[in-house]
Amino acid sequence: MTILRKKLTLCLREILFGGVTLACLAPNFAAATESPDAAVADTPAAAATDASGATTELENVTVTAQSRTQQVQDVPIPLQIVTAKDIDKLAVTDLSKMNGYIPGLVVGGDQPTQPSYAMRGIGTGDFGVGSDSPIGVYVDGVYTGKTGGALMNFNDVQRIEVLKGPQGTLFGRNSAGGAISIITNEPSDKWQEQARVRFGDYGLRYIDGVLNAPINQDMALRFSFVNNQSDGWLKDAASGQRYEGQHDWGTRAAFRWNAPGDTQILLTWEHEKLDQPARPAIGLVAMPPAPGVPTLGADPDTYLDPLKAPVYNNVIDGGERRRFDGVTLRIEHPFGWADFTSTTAWRNFDSYNRESDSGTNRIQTYFDTTNIESNTTWSQEFKLSGETSRANWVAGASFFKEKAEQSSQLNFFTDTIDTLLSNNPQVGFPLVGTLSQVYGSVGLPSLLGDPWQESIFNHGDYKAQALYGDVIWHLTDRLNLTTGVRFTHDEKEFSWYNPLRKAPGLDAAIAAATAAGLDPASALVATGFFTPDQAAQLAPILSNNIEFNTLASSAKPLALNNSWNDTSPRLVLDYKLTPEMMIYASATKGYQAGGFNSVQVGSTYQPENVKNYEAGIKSYFPDYHLLLNASIYYYKFSNLQSLTLVQDVNNGLPLYLVTSSDQDAKGLELEAHWQASEGLRLNFTSAYIDARYKDFVDSNQIDLSGQPTGEPSFSAAAGMDYVWRNVAGGAIDFTLQHAHRGKTRCNAASPLQGNCLVTPSFKLGTAQERTDMRIAWNSDSNIWGVALFANNLFDKRYVTGINNISTSTIGTPFASISPPRMYGVELSAKF
Repeated sequence: MTILRKKLTLCLREILFGGVTLACLAPNFAAATESPDAAVADTPAAAATDASGATTELENVTVTAQSRTQQVQDVPIPLQIVTAKDIDKLAVTDLSKMNGYIPGLVVGGDQPTQPSYAMRGIGTGDFGVGSDSPIGVYVDGVYTGKTGGALMNFNDVQRIEVLKGPQGTLFGRNSAGGAISIITNEPSDKWQEQARVRFGDYGLRYIDGVLNAPINQDMALRFSFVNNQSDGWLKDAASGQRYEGQHDWGTRAAFRWNAPGDTQILLTWEHEKLDQPARPAIGLVAMPPAPGVPTLGADPDTYLDPLKAPVYNNVIDGGERRRFDGVTLRIEHPFGWADFTSTTAWRNFDSYNRESDSGTNRIQTYFDTTNIESNTTWSQEFKLSGETSRANWVAGASFFKEKAEQSSQLNFFTDTIDTLLSNNPQVGFPLVGTLSQVYGSVGLPSLLGDPWQESIFNHGDYKAQALYGDVIWHLTDRLNLTTGVRFTHDEKEFSWYNPLRKAPGLDAAIAAATAAGLDPASALVATGFFTPDQAAQLAPILSNNIEFNTLASSAKPLALNNSWNDTSPRLVLDYKLTPEMMIYASATKGYQAGGFNSVQVGSTYQPENVKNYEAGIKSYFPDYHLLLNASIYYYKFSNLQSLTLVQDVNNGLPLYLVTSSDQDAKGLELEAHWQASEGLRLNFTSAYIDARYKDFVDSNQIDLSGQPTGEPSFSAAAGMDYVWRNVAGGAIDFTLQHAHRGKTRCNAASPLQGNCLVTPSFKLGTAQERTDMRIAWNSDSNIWGVALFANNLFDKRYVTGINNISTSTIGTPFASISPPRMYGVELSAKF
């Protein structure tokens, strides 16, 4: 132990000599891929790997983060790799299920048709098609957009590269805060068949499979599929409907042709279909006996504990559905002096999401929202890359076109309209109920119990063109200077249309009453409580929209257009202290196009811009099988677009709108992997950040200047993997991983936005812990495998958010919660 301690002390001294504050250890995200056609994983030193995956050295995965094939330790970018093996060991199905294991990255996946991404505190939860995300998600180099196609099941994934900080120079569109690059497996020259099934609690039924079939020496096909089904872990206390289940399946087919003249052609088609219950709303207030409604101004001291409270949702035609299709054609050809790559892609999806926004099953408080989208994108990129003795260069041009359609709906009953009007100081009484009493007294139909729907329709046509170049100059054998720049032109045309509300039952009843000589104004006068002038002012309320009531876009669409130009440079200096230790420093600029608020007619916002400064070290010590990386950064962000609940000054419903703010942040990230012995690997990764608003007063007139943005200061993940070989003709692999996310750094707006709250029954914004475990046996031939897994092993449960969209109008705040412990068994076969 004394000798080992001295060796590790020498390692730490070498790192400190590198000039960067040290660190780390991260959850096994630099392991080599296990599929035969995975990216080559070059090792820092010769590594022996058996069928179980045990190695005597850490492996250095080859990546394409800089549009070049490089070892990950040679890339001067903070970069975390998720391999196929890492995905398997966590038994996760998409990126949102990995939350916590990539510190600094948070993926909101409770609505897969409307996901959210945040990295280093930069992100937006906006669901409107008028905006983009500052975190770009790319699949095989193709930008996925930010809504229906941005979060899908893992399907034959080779690896995921998570790049932190602005990546616009090479990745382009909307990666001002970072980029997530998902690389799938390509057809190979070897015949391959594999299948896997999982069964678990809450009705988990999962199956995936791959067939790789060489046609001849120049052609090959690869087909994969995934089917993910579960019953859900929440149950409606009244209807028995189950929530938080998954019902989706997808397939992918790829054809590779090594054409004459060293040309390589890859054609890929992917399809996915999702149809599952919508996200539930867990009500926080105890409902009075029917037909009573909650008292306005809900007191948090009386809130129910959402981890224990019954779920009551009654959404009509509720659910979340999506159909996605995509085609990609990649052509590569060497010219001798340069390599040419053309990537052409088409993506199309339709989605539907209708969910409760009151967390009750009372008609008097019925409120749901519906989001319907249809989206088509075309993209084309031409790239040239080459290398000389003194430079490694990439240059290209890209073109992007998108057509987006969205319908945002608010659905009520006339009984809800009565509750809204009763709670509105400008009205203050149940207008619908009062009229119904008058009509009922003379035998006319009641106005209660009829549906009421308001909609706003958006149409967007977007175009973008860009030219870019990036050169790594080899100044000496150890010193490199990278210079890069991207020139971007964005054009956007957007429209709003909010027609008259739909209430056919109400309109028919009013028409019948009017024909009988008792129109709404006359009925109000007949009560004896209203003068004719007062009745004339009140009666039109039921004939007009309550929320989407902008006159300029009520008869026909109102269209606006805008365009922006941007130049985003990149400058990086890296130096090899030793062959296994590199230090680097960088200055980069990120850009995200401006846009439009989908539910606020006529509103626009300017592009986002971020300036990021970074320094780091990447090191590997082969004698000790130890990898240590660290980076520090500072960024200044202007016009950061974020989704904010904004109260209506006219006592209408609050709306979630995009607001812009200026922020700055500083942070430190650490990573380490240690192959402690041939069978034991330890990992740790962590992220520290201090992100604050600059001079900023939000749309609710709350001054947030100098306050934290809400991002936790510290998050970390640690893991261990141990392999026992020669057990029953195979090897046992035990994996234990733990993730920690620090408490939310609250600000003055946090209670309204539903991020922080302390009540007698629960706390919101506390630190969160998660532990996952897996024990697997794989045969020495690597053909057969069986595994047991448990996610959230210690059943840590948390309130993850509160939604106040209905709190100030119908008195029904509601919450969301984290999933319970889940466990299952997995069987696999490979041939």
